[in-house]
Amino acid sequence: MRPRRMFLIGMLFGVMLAAAFTYVFALPANSDYWRMEIYKRGGAEWTMDRSGHIGWQWMVDPIPDTAPPKRAVAPPTVIKVRSERL
Repeated sequence: MRPRRMFLIGMLFGVMLAAAFTYVFALPANSDYWRMEIYKRGGAEWTMDRSGHIGWQWMVDPIPDTAPPKRAVAPPTVIKVRSERL
């Protein structure tokens, strides 16, 4: 009886943790408040098609997670120095 109760308590805790994570992170990310902030800063725009459906379109490309490759620097050319003979 005790192992079954521990299993059910663990499952309940997992479900509550998943619900809390969804409430804190997923739901605010889908709200129009953040979309309006991005719209005000010029990053995206609201669109409407011919049938009246409202959509969302980014105006700028997102910043990539990886840094752009650095340019290769060529070594300086060898300078020949002329010296006088005595």
